[in-house]
Amino acid sequence: MTSQPGLGPILGARVLAEFGDDHARYANAKARKNYAGTSPITRASGTRRIVLARYARNKHLADAAHQWAFCALTASPGARAYYDTIRARGVSHHAALRQLGNRLVGILHGCLKTRTGYDETTAWPSINAAAA
Repeated sequence: MTSQPGLGPILGARVLAEFGDDHARYANAKARKNYAGTSPITRASGTRRIVLARYARNKHLADAAHQWAFCALTASPGARAYYDTIRARGVSHHAALRQLGNRLVGILHGCLKTRTGYDETTAWPSINAAAA
């Protein structure tokens, strides 16, 4: 858990406490992201399509994921490059942190599923390929 960028002993414990320690609790990464409140809700009609922040969520975990994303900006070059790419598209700071948090929750799910530690080159392959 603490191998993730931006998760230290305090914030890592908070994220672990909110997610729980049962590995079979979440069927896939999408279920974990929905519980964390980082995945967006898309509402579409025949003429309009809007994307909104999820409001039915674990608020403690959503706050922890927001803080985690902010702390990862300085701890991970891949996370910083991903955030900068989102901001370059004109997305607000908080929406960009929510998208980064969504990505980080997915990375955490993959690490827990395969029981491996965080690896920068595996987590951000497209960003690392562009830098090389």
